[in-house]
Amino acid sequence: MQKLIIDGKKILSGSIKISGSKNSALPILAASILNKQTTIKNIPYVNDILTMLNLLKFIGLKYKLSKKKNSVEVTNLDKKINTVAPYKLVKTMRAGVLVLGPLLARYGNAKVSLPGGCAIGTRPVDLHLFALKKLGAKIQIKNGYILASAPKGLKGTSFRFPSISVGATENVILAAIKAKGVTIIENCAIEPEIKDLINFIKKLGVKIKIKGRKITIIGSMKEKKITHKIICDRIELGTYLIGGALTAKKLRLKNVDPKLIKSEIFILKKMGVKMKVSKNYIEIYKSSNIKKINIKTAPYPGFPTDLQAQIMILMTQAQGISKIKENIFENRFMHVPELKRMGAKIEIRNNIANISGPCALTGAEVMATDLRASVSLVLAALIADKRTKINRIYHLDRGYQDLEKKLIKCKAQINRV
Repeated sequence: MQKLIIDGKKILSGSIKISGSKNSALPILAASILNKQTTIKNIPYVNDILTMLNLLKFIGLKYKLSKKKNSVEVTNLDKKINTVAPYKLVKTMRAGVLVLGPLLARYGNAKVSLPGGCAIGTRPVDLHLFALKKLGAKIQIKNGYILASAPKGLKGTSFRFPSISVGATENVILAAIKAKGVTIIENCAIEPEIKDLINFIKKLGVKIKIKGRKITIIGSMKEKKITHKIICDRIELGTYLIGGALTAKKLRLKNVDPKLIKSEIFILKKMGVKMKVSKNYIEIYKSSNIKKINIKTAPYPGFPTDLQAQIMILMTQAQGISKIKENIFENRFMHVPELKRMGAKIEIRNNIANISGPCALTGAEVMATDLRASVSLVLAALIADKRTKINRIYHLDRGYQDLEKKLIKCKAQINRV
């Protein structure tokens, strides 16, 4: 099993090109089931994307992937279609369930394995199924699979989500664009990735608008040859912003849209982080006087749960006690025991973490438990004394393209063994 070996206390400098958004690309790839030919640009070359492409291939689509151009062309010729998403392809990635909506919409039935992914919480598919049932789908769960059918097609309707869910919002959008009539969904997730999906869908001629947490869809898509460029990955951007604040003489982050992370930039500046924000790049500098802060994770536009583990590392260097209230996932503090092995002073009470700083971290052998926890250990290792060994780094490869190459280019000392 591969591991990263990192020697800390290196001052970083240079530039990093931020990749396209994994969480935007995955639902758009699922949407390609509904179209004849789709070209997606700025796609990240990470394992979750490769898994989704293999899933599309299993279903019967064809694709041509170019890592050099960061683009993929997906073709659906409607021949030998298999409306099944098997456990072996869905078990490592919760986004696999996103093929449920488009398969149901286009072919009238689907058999999709209950999803896997990081072990950070239960993340049930209840809301996905609730929404699809509202559109007229008949659904049952049997032997670990979702069995869905709509032999007479889906029908537009109006309903309100009982709670906000990114994945369920995406799945019902993908189903509703071929439903008969008008669909109105309230209490939706409004993350930038969902708005990117909506912009993609508009290219198929679908009339869809978003106002607040309300989305209105008139199912009238037209199959055509389209090209779409994915937005930048705001979680990767936020990760390297925090890394730069911890370690960089000057780090320039390119291929970005700062508007996507307004709340994160506001919080980092409030903590005393020095940065220069331009239209398509951000320069970040090591900040010596980090201030304590209290934050809580929340659906967009709140602070993202996917940056909680990373900002915790910055809090270990702040003056005083900072607090994080985790409101999204119940198991998202699994990185804390590993950070405590490195000398971090963190106490957990229910869903609140109290982080005392400033605290000198020391290299240790640690284990990654999920995608974002693994990158938080990388950030901790970059500022720790001596050497850190991070095990189970396959989590990293699910969501960060060329992480060590990008950091090594900026003078970090990292080896994969």
